[in-house]
Amino acid sequence: MSHLLEVENLQVDLPIATGDLHAVRGIDFTVEKGETLGLVGESGCGKSMTALALMNLLPKSAVRKASRLAFSGRELIGLKERDMADIRGDRMSMIFQEPMTSLNPSYTIGNQLMEAMLRHRGVSRSEARRRAVFLLEKVGISAAQSRLGQYPHQLSGGLRQRVMIAMALMCDPELIIADEPTTALDVTIQAQILHLLRDLQREFRMAMILITHDLGIVARVTDRVAVMYAGQIVEAGSVKDVFSQPLHPYTRGLLDCIPIPGKTRRGEFLGSIPGLVPTPVGTLVGCTFRNRCTFAFQDCADQGPGMRMVNETHGYRCLLGPEKRVLKQKTNERNPSSG
Repeated sequence: MSHLLEVENLQVDLPIATGDLHAVRGIDFTVEKGETLGLVGESGCGKSMTALALMNLLPKSAVRKASRLAFSGRELIGLKERDMADIRGDRMSMIFQEPMTSLNPSYTIGNQLMEAMLRHRGVSRSEARRRAVFLLEKVGISAAQSRLGQYPHQLSGGLRQRVMIAMALMCDPELIIADEPTTALDVTIQAQILHLLRDLQREFRMAMILITHDLGIVARVTDRVAVMYAGQIVEAGSVKDVFSQPLHPYTRGLLDCIPIPGKTRRGEFLGSIPGLVPTPVGTLVGCTFRNRCTFAFQDCADQGPGMRMVNETHGYRCLLGPEKRVLKQKTNERNPSSG
């Protein structure tokens, strides 16, 4: 079966004064038609850079490399910008993280909504306008006709985010990349936006990459999840497998930070991950999580672990299997100084 999106050994490097910043370091994943993949991890782990690399919207100084980066069977690496522009906004769209800065304050909502359809489909302005009104109503914006003449600053944060979703849908894309679409919204509006995205995805039969740092959102919305740390995917699999059997210490740490209804008692301390994310600048050797990991040993500093596959879809990046970690934890409990 052919994948809608195939990513193999994707790398993004940014030259800075002190060396190369390795924002994305050899990640692999696929997305199927109609599927939702969650990309999750701490801020700065490379999620948004991955999204920008897929859309070829990286800074001019950035270097993007991949063994394979194919959309619907077409290789994107080396594609001319004119050809990439024909795909971007048409067959592949993006919902950006902050709608206030993503929407142009100098243009009306209507002009910004219609732009992609006029560019890619060559339709009349009246037809593009009808599509814009239809999608504004579809995303739950009342008085859609009058909204077309308004400017971004005249809308609330929730309405601006809905406009961004409508804009991404204008050309009926096959893939939508949603980069933390609920970050700036309050909890009630977050839930509405997530339900909206899920319903629209089913109705329009789109694939979606949902980028977030919130595992609760991942559990409710996505089919598969890839956990990123320091520019790498450290665990990937179905939501059921990763949440029920997290195999990387980082994934386990993230899940321990989440309160569980009915299990976490009032006043009880939640889990935490000690230490800081290592700098992605310069040469990175060994496991980048080792300085924050209670199971780290000498080999972790010497060699970078590859992905260990548990089944066809579930894999994790660690030198120790779960059974060896249990033995090491028991040893540390008996002799704390040995950890």
